[in-house]
Amino acid sequence: MSKGILHFEVGEQVDLFLMIKSSVKATASNGKPFLTLFFQDKSGDIEAKLWDASDDDEKNYCPETIVRVNGDIQNYRGRNQLRIRQIRLASQDDSVKLSDFLETAPLTPDDMMSKITQYIFEMKNPNIQRITRHLLKKHQQAFYQYPAATKNHHEFISGLAFHVVSMLDLAKAIAGLYPSLDKDLLYSGIILHDLGKVFELSGPISTVYTVEGNLLGHISIMVNEIGKASDELGIAGEEVMILQHLVLSHHGKAEWGSPKPPLIKEAEILHYIDNIDAKMNMLDRALERVKPGEFSDRIFPLDNRAFYKPTFHK
Repeated sequence: MSKGILHFEVGEQVDLFLMIKSSVKATASNGKPFLTLFFQDKSGDIEAKLWDASDDDEKNYCPETIVRVNGDIQNYRGRNQLRIRQIRLASQDDSVKLSDFLETAPLTPDDMMSKITQYIFEMKNPNIQRITRHLLKKHQQAFYQYPAATKNHHEFISGLAFHVVSMLDLAKAIAGLYPSLDKDLLYSGIILHDLGKVFELSGPISTVYTVEGNLLGHISIMVNEIGKASDELGIAGEEVMILQHLVLSHHGKAEWGSPKPPLIKEAEILHYIDNIDAKMNMLDRALERVKPGEFSDRIFPLDNRAFYKPTFHK
Protein backbone atom coordinates (compact mmCIF):
# COMPACT_ATOMS: atom_id res chain seq x y z
CA MET A 1 0.00 0.00 0.00
CA SER A 2 1.37 3.46 -0.90
CA LYS A 3 2.29 5.83 1.90
CA GLY A 4 0.16 8.84 2.76
CA ILE A 5 0.85 12.24 1.25
CA LEU A 6 2.10 13.64 4.58
CA HIS A 7 4.82 11.02 4.79
CA PHE A 8 6.66 12.14 1.64
CA GLU A 9 9.81 14.19 2.14
CA VAL A 10 11.15 17.19 0.22
CA GLY A 11 12.54 16.09 -3.13
CA GLU A 12 10.53 12.86 -3.30
CA GLN A 13 8.47 12.06 -6.38
CA VAL A 14 4.71 11.66 -5.95
CA ASP A 15 2.36 9.67 -8.16
CA LEU A 16 -0.88 9.21 -6.21
CA PHE A 17 -4.64 9.36 -6.31
CA LEU A 18 -5.78 12.16 -3.97
CA MET A 19 -9.03 13.91 -3.13
CA ILE A 20 -9.36 17.66 -3.57
CA LYS A 21 -10.33 19.09 -0.18
CA SER A 22 -10.58 22.70 -1.33
CA SER A 23 -9.99 24.75 -4.47
CA VAL A 24 -9.62 28.55 -4.60
CA LYS A 25 -9.07 30.60 -7.74
CA ALA A 26 -6.74 33.62 -7.72
CA THR A 27 -4.72 35.76 -10.13
CA ALA A 28 -0.92 35.65 -10.28
CA SER A 29 1.33 38.73 -10.60
CA ASN A 30 1.54 38.07 -14.35
CA GLY A 31 -2.24 38.41 -14.61
CA LYS A 32 -2.86 34.71 -15.24
CA PRO A 33 -5.32 32.72 -13.12
CA PHE A 34 -4.21 29.86 -10.86
CA LEU A 35 -5.83 27.47 -8.41
CA THR A 36 -4.72 26.88 -4.83
CA LEU A 37 -5.61 23.26 -4.19
CA PHE A 38 -5.51 21.26 -0.99
CA PHE A 39 -5.16 17.54 -1.66
CA GLN A 40 -6.16 15.04 1.00
CA ASP A 41 -5.84 11.39 1.88
CA LYS A 42 -6.17 9.51 5.17
CA SER A 43 -2.83 10.88 6.40
CA GLY A 44 -3.85 14.55 6.09
CA ASP A 45 -3.64 17.30 3.46
CA ILE A 46 -1.07 19.27 1.46
CA GLU A 47 -1.20 22.49 -0.54
CA ALA A 48 -0.48 22.75 -4.27
CA LYS A 49 -0.73 25.38 -7.00
CA LEU A 50 -2.13 24.73 -10.45
CA TRP A 51 -0.71 27.52 -12.59
CA ASP A 52 -2.33 28.94 -15.74
CA ALA A 53 -5.64 27.37 -14.74
CA SER A 54 -8.35 27.41 -17.39
CA ASP A 55 -12.11 27.70 -16.82
CA ASP A 56 -12.32 23.95 -17.39
CA ASP A 57 -9.65 23.36 -14.73
CA GLU A 58 -11.67 25.41 -12.25
CA LYS A 59 -14.78 23.42 -13.12
CA ASN A 60 -13.07 20.00 -13.04
CA TYR A 61 -10.80 20.39 -10.02
CA CYS A 62 -13.41 21.20 -7.39
CA PRO A 63 -13.83 19.90 -3.81
CA GLU A 64 -14.64 16.19 -3.34
CA THR A 65 -13.11 15.33 -6.73
CA ILE A 66 -10.59 12.49 -6.93
CA VAL A 67 -7.54 13.11 -9.12
CA ARG A 68 -4.30 11.42 -10.02
CA VAL A 69 -1.35 13.72 -9.40
CA ASN A 70 2.23 13.36 -10.54
CA GLY A 71 4.79 15.73 -9.05
CA ASP A 72 7.30 16.23 -6.27
CA ILE A 73 7.46 17.65 -2.77
CA GLN A 74 9.10 21.03 -2.29
CA ASN A 75 9.56 23.31 0.70
CA TYR A 76 7.99 26.75 0.43
CA ARG A 77 8.39 29.19 3.34
CA GLY A 78 8.95 26.38 5.80
CA ARG A 79 6.00 24.25 4.69
CA ASN A 80 5.84 21.29 2.36
CA GLN A 81 3.98 21.81 -0.90
CA LEU A 82 3.19 19.47 -3.76
CA ARG A 83 4.49 20.75 -7.08
CA ILE A 84 2.14 19.49 -9.78
CA ARG A 85 3.68 18.16 -12.97
CA GLN A 86 0.64 16.27 -14.26
CA ILE A 87 -2.93 16.04 -13.02
CA ARG A 88 -6.02 14.26 -14.33
CA LEU A 89 -9.46 13.30 -13.09
CA ALA A 90 -9.88 9.76 -11.81
CA SER A 91 -12.04 7.49 -13.97
CA GLN A 92 -14.28 4.54 -13.16
CA ASP A 93 -11.50 2.23 -14.34
CA ASP A 94 -9.26 3.52 -11.54
CA SER A 95 -11.44 1.81 -8.91
CA VAL A 96 -11.05 4.52 -6.26
CA LYS A 97 -13.79 5.92 -4.05
CA LEU A 98 -14.16 8.94 -1.79
CA SER A 99 -13.95 6.94 1.45
CA ASP A 100 -10.40 5.86 0.49
CA PHE A 101 -9.19 9.44 1.11
CA LEU A 102 -11.12 10.58 4.17
CA GLU A 103 -9.42 10.91 7.53
CA THR A 104 -11.59 9.57 10.34
CA ALA A 105 -11.56 9.54 14.14
CA PRO A 106 -9.56 6.73 15.78
CA LEU A 107 -12.75 5.44 17.46
CA THR A 108 -15.86 4.16 15.65
CA PRO A 109 -19.14 6.09 16.01
CA ASP A 110 -20.62 3.10 17.86
CA ASP A 111 -17.76 3.08 20.39
CA MET A 112 -18.08 6.83 20.94
CA MET A 113 -21.86 6.60 21.28
CA SER A 114 -21.46 3.89 23.90
CA LYS A 115 -19.00 6.02 25.92
CA ILE A 116 -21.09 9.20 25.77
CA THR A 117 -24.27 7.30 26.66
CA GLN A 118 -22.53 6.01 29.78
CA TYR A 119 -21.56 9.53 30.84
CA ILE A 120 -25.19 10.68 30.42
CA PHE A 121 -26.37 7.65 32.40
CA GLU A 122 -24.12 8.70 35.29
CA MET A 123 -25.83 12.11 35.60
CA LYS A 124 -27.88 12.40 38.77
CA ASN A 125 -29.73 15.68 38.08
CA PRO A 126 -32.85 14.72 36.07
CA ASN A 127 -33.24 18.13 34.39
CA ILE A 128 -29.64 18.21 33.16
CA GLN A 129 -29.79 14.58 32.09
CA ARG A 130 -33.07 14.99 30.16
CA ILE A 131 -31.94 18.14 28.31
CA THR A 132 -28.60 16.56 27.38
CA ARG A 133 -30.15 13.30 26.20
CA HIS A 134 -32.90 15.12 24.27
CA LEU A 135 -30.50 17.38 22.35
CA LEU A 136 -28.01 14.64 21.59
CA LYS A 137 -30.75 12.37 20.30
CA LYS A 138 -32.18 15.21 18.20
CA HIS A 139 -28.85 15.81 16.42
CA GLN A 140 -27.32 12.35 16.83
CA GLN A 141 -26.69 11.48 13.18
CA ALA A 142 -24.79 14.69 12.37
CA PHE A 143 -23.00 14.74 15.74
CA TYR A 144 -21.31 11.39 15.11
CA GLN A 145 -20.29 12.32 11.53
CA TYR A 146 -19.21 15.97 11.62
CA PRO A 147 -15.71 17.32 12.23
CA ALA A 148 -15.12 19.70 15.14
CA ALA A 149 -13.80 22.44 12.83
CA THR A 150 -12.84 23.24 9.23
CA LYS A 151 -9.17 23.50 10.25
CA ASN A 152 -6.82 23.57 13.26
CA HIS A 153 -8.24 20.73 15.39
CA HIS A 154 -10.28 17.54 14.95
CA GLU A 155 -11.00 18.50 11.33
CA PHE A 156 -11.80 14.93 10.27
CA ILE A 157 -14.87 12.74 10.01
CA SER A 158 -16.41 12.13 13.47
CA GLY A 159 -13.96 14.66 14.91
CA LEU A 160 -16.72 16.44 16.84
CA ALA A 161 -17.74 13.31 18.76
CA PHE A 162 -14.09 12.30 19.29
CA HIS A 163 -13.34 15.76 20.72
CA VAL A 164 -16.26 15.35 23.14
CA VAL A 165 -15.22 11.82 24.20
CA SER A 166 -11.64 12.99 24.86
CA MET A 167 -12.92 15.95 26.87
CA LEU A 168 -15.26 13.73 28.92
CA ASP A 169 -12.42 11.37 29.82
CA LEU A 170 -10.28 14.35 30.83
CA ALA A 171 -13.17 15.81 32.85
CA LYS A 172 -13.63 12.52 34.72
CA ALA A 173 -9.96 12.53 35.75
CA ILE A 174 -10.09 16.19 36.84
CA ALA A 175 -13.35 15.70 38.77
CA GLY A 176 -11.66 12.84 40.62
CA LEU A 177 -9.01 15.30 41.84
CA TYR A 178 -11.51 18.07 42.63
CA PRO A 179 -14.65 16.46 44.07
CA SER A 180 -16.33 19.87 44.58
CA LEU A 181 -16.96 20.03 40.81
CA ASP A 182 -20.51 19.23 39.72
CA LYS A 183 -19.93 16.34 37.29
CA ASP A 184 -23.46 16.60 35.87
CA LEU A 185 -22.87 20.20 34.80
CA LEU A 186 -19.37 19.49 33.56
CA TYR A 187 -20.33 16.42 31.51
CA SER A 188 -23.42 18.09 30.05
CA GLY A 189 -21.49 21.27 29.19
CA ILE A 190 -18.89 19.19 27.35
CA ILE A 191 -21.49 17.25 25.36
CA LEU A 192 -23.43 20.40 24.43
CA HIS A 193 -20.68 23.03 24.06
CA ASP A 194 -19.96 22.39 20.35
CA LEU A 195 -23.20 20.66 19.34
CA GLY A 196 -24.24 23.83 17.50
CA LYS A 197 -21.54 22.99 14.95
CA VAL A 198 -23.99 20.60 13.26
CA PHE A 199 -25.69 23.85 12.12
CA GLU A 200 -22.53 25.95 11.78
CA LEU A 201 -20.69 23.55 9.45
CA SER A 202 -21.79 22.11 6.12
CA GLY A 203 -21.04 18.43 6.72
CA PRO A 204 -18.28 15.87 7.19
CA ILE A 205 -16.58 16.23 3.76
CA SER A 206 -14.97 19.39 2.29
CA THR A 207 -16.39 21.25 5.27
CA VAL A 208 -17.20 24.97 5.03
CA TYR A 209 -19.22 27.37 7.17
CA THR A 210 -22.94 27.59 6.44
CA VAL A 211 -24.83 30.89 6.15
CA GLU A 212 -26.29 30.20 9.61
CA GLY A 213 -22.80 29.45 10.90
CA ASN A 214 -21.39 32.70 9.55
CA LEU A 215 -24.29 34.86 10.73
CA LEU A 216 -25.07 33.27 14.12
CA GLY A 217 -22.25 30.89 15.11
CA HIS A 218 -22.43 27.63 17.04
CA ILE A 219 -22.52 29.29 20.47
CA SER A 220 -25.69 31.36 19.99
CA ILE A 221 -27.29 28.53 18.00
CA MET A 222 -26.78 26.12 20.91
CA VAL A 223 -28.05 28.57 23.53
CA ASN A 224 -31.30 28.75 21.54
CA GLU A 225 -31.40 24.96 21.22
CA ILE A 226 -31.11 24.53 24.99
CA GLY A 227 -33.95 27.02 25.46
CA LYS A 228 -36.14 25.17 22.95
CA ALA A 229 -35.35 21.81 24.55
CA SER A 230 -36.33 23.07 28.01
CA ASP A 231 -39.65 24.35 26.61
CA GLU A 232 -40.35 21.07 24.81
CA LEU A 233 -39.54 19.05 27.95
CA GLY A 234 -41.37 21.41 30.34
CA ILE A 235 -38.21 22.09 32.36
CA ALA A 236 -38.02 25.48 34.08
CA GLY A 237 -35.16 25.34 36.56
CA GLU A 238 -31.93 27.27 37.08
CA GLU A 239 -30.14 24.36 35.36
CA VAL A 240 -31.33 25.67 31.98
CA MET A 241 -29.66 29.06 32.49
CA ILE A 242 -26.49 27.46 33.84
CA LEU A 243 -26.19 25.12 30.84
CA GLN A 244 -26.67 28.11 28.53
CA HIS A 245 -23.90 29.93 30.42
CA LEU A 246 -21.53 26.97 30.00
CA VAL A 247 -22.04 27.14 26.24
CA LEU A 248 -21.82 30.96 26.12
CA SER A 249 -18.54 31.06 28.04
CA HIS A 250 -16.60 28.03 26.80
CA HIS A 251 -14.26 30.05 24.57
CA GLY A 252 -13.14 31.92 27.69
CA LYS A 253 -12.86 35.52 26.47
CA ALA A 254 -14.76 37.94 24.25
CA GLU A 255 -11.80 38.19 21.85
CA TRP A 256 -11.92 34.39 21.47
CA GLY A 257 -15.65 34.43 20.65
CA SER A 258 -17.31 34.04 24.06
CA PRO A 259 -20.20 36.46 24.69
CA LYS A 260 -19.61 35.93 28.44
CA PRO A 261 -16.50 34.93 30.41
CA PRO A 262 -16.80 31.84 32.64
CA LEU A 263 -18.56 32.89 35.86
CA ILE A 264 -19.20 29.43 37.28
CA LYS A 265 -16.53 27.01 38.45
CA GLU A 266 -17.58 24.27 36.00
CA ALA A 267 -17.58 26.83 33.15
CA GLU A 268 -13.97 27.76 33.96
CA ILE A 269 -12.89 24.11 33.96
CA LEU A 270 -14.86 23.39 30.77
CA HIS A 271 -12.94 26.16 29.02
CA TYR A 272 -9.58 24.73 30.11
CA ILE A 273 -10.54 21.17 29.13
CA ASP A 274 -11.70 22.34 25.70
CA ASN A 275 -8.47 24.27 25.24
CA ILE A 276 -6.25 21.39 26.35
CA ASP A 277 -7.90 18.86 24.05
CA ALA A 278 -7.92 21.16 21.01
CA LYS A 279 -4.26 22.13 21.48
CA MET A 280 -3.09 18.58 22.11
CA ASN A 281 -4.79 17.52 18.87
CA MET A 282 -3.07 20.35 16.98
CA LEU A 283 0.30 19.43 18.47
CA ASP A 284 -0.03 15.69 17.85
CA ARG A 285 -0.99 16.26 14.22
CA ALA A 286 1.78 18.81 13.63
CA LEU A 287 4.51 16.71 15.28
CA GLU A 288 3.39 13.57 13.44
CA ARG A 289 4.66 15.28 10.29
CA VAL A 290 8.24 15.76 11.51
CA LYS A 291 11.14 13.54 12.50
CA PRO A 292 12.87 13.65 15.91
CA GLY A 293 15.31 16.55 15.99
CA GLU A 294 13.16 18.73 13.73
CA PHE A 295 10.73 21.59 14.27
CA SER A 296 7.10 21.47 13.13
CA ASP A 297 5.51 24.01 10.84
CA ARG A 298 4.37 27.14 12.65
CA ILE A 299 0.97 26.55 14.28
CA PHE A 300 -1.07 29.73 13.94
CA PRO A 301 -3.55 29.11 16.84
CA LEU A 302 -0.60 28.39 19.14
CA ASP A 303 0.85 31.91 18.79
CA ASN A 304 2.43 30.90 15.48
CA ARG A 305 5.05 28.81 17.31
CA ALA A 306 7.01 25.96 15.71
CA PHE A 307 7.39 23.03 18.11
CA TYR A 308 10.49 20.86 18.48
CA LYS A 309 10.32 17.06 18.50
CA PRO A 310 13.04 15.75 20.89
CA THR A 311 15.50 13.26 19.41
CA PHE A 312 14.60 10.56 21.95
CA HIS A 313 10.94 10.57 20.86
CA LYS A 314 9.91 7.53 18.85
